[in-house]
Amino acid sequence: MASLGDSTTVYSSVKDYYGKVLESSKDLKTSACTAGSAPHPIVRKIISTIPSAVNDKFYGCGNPIPLGIEGKDVLDLGSGSGRDCYVAAALVGPNGSVTGVDMTDEQLQTARGNVEEFGKTLGYAPKLNFVTGYIEMLQQAGIASSSIDVCISNCVINLSPNKKLVLEGVYQALRNGGELYFSDVYADRQLPDSVRTHDVLLGECIGGALYTKEFEQMAVDIGFARPRVLSVGHIAIHDSELKALVSDAKFYSITYRLFKVQEPQANSGAFVAEYLGTIEGHESKYELDVDHVLVKGEPTQVDAATASVLSSSWLSRYFTVSPSKETSNLDALCNTSSTEKLMEQAYKADTGSSSSCCAPKNSTSGCCPPKNSSGCCPPKQQEKSGCCKPKESSGCCKPKSNADSSADNKL
Repeated sequence: MASLGDSTTVYSSVKDYYGKVLESSKDLKTSACTAGSAPHPIVRKIISTIPSAVNDKFYGCGNPIPLGIEGKDVLDLGSGSGRDCYVAAALVGPNGSVTGVDMTDEQLQTARGNVEEFGKTLGYAPKLNFVTGYIEMLQQAGIASSSIDVCISNCVINLSPNKKLVLEGVYQALRNGGELYFSDVYADRQLPDSVRTHDVLLGECIGGALYTKEFEQMAVDIGFARPRVLSVGHIAIHDSELKALVSDAKFYSITYRLFKVQEPQANSGAFVAEYLGTIEGHESKYELDVDHVLVKGEPTQVDAATASVLSSSWLSRYFTVSPSKETSNLDALCNTSSTEKLMEQAYKADTGSSSSCCAPKNSTSGCCPPKNSSGCCPPKQQEKSGCCKPKESSGCCKPKSNADSSADNKL
């Protein structure tokens, strides 16, 4: 397969994988394209009413559908069988609209073929439309500029050969105050071509995974406010052959929120935000991101950037925001959790690993040698490196003692 820059080849590979290779989500070889956490109970209830043909062909790595979107115009990038669009259609109600864009005929056929049946369940004909098109060319697919309040996407942007073009198109399609609320797959490092050009890894959302730092900078350069992280989950690769191909690279499902609002200058003052508790399903509190959980009726100090989102985005009707007289803790308000730290925490939680390195540390590299996929140090051939003894009966190795090092020096 050609590089990700070869759009035609990438499109062909993805269409074939999702249109012909995968019969259902049971055929996946990694956990990348299956949601890692349970959706909100309201969403789960809606999913239970969606036709099985739509649910059976759902592929996604998160739950990127915000509540509180009644009456909003929603766009789904790479809508596939349409499951997230069906959920969104129920949430926006009869006064909102949902448009799904996808390039795979087989998936679009499933999505379109069940709308009428779902309308009977809802009790009204939803404004639910599915169009054929590429997510890099939204205008050509009929998505007008400044026509969308909330854009969602579930494990699809990684499949694109031109992710910058996707984000630019979304930015153009969003109204001021709009949001790209999406889950996707990211890597903790730049990936080699051997991974990026592998048909199965690309189809499984691994090959096209963006390096988190690269993505966050790209979003800011396009004009979005600082990316906000809502959730992070480690992705497991089950297939041994694929594990060998990706080597030490780690992959994560991350739900990001990108708002089309003005980003204030740093240290632009502190503000007080209060959540009104008027979003169904979030009556007691609202989680904007991992750093900001606002409790109903409780005044909360926030930085200027967060105040801008809460007062200028589609969320503004659910909050009151005013300047704060207290500014002594402004630096603390501006500090946010780094994505890298959140990824590390997710990896440890999933694997039970407290470290990615074998002890003791090497003074040059800081890690000598890295743990393998089993969570243990490499076997006996690494013993003379001064890092680890061979595996013991427990299955894991332990650091070499001084006596062991002296013995090696005599060899």
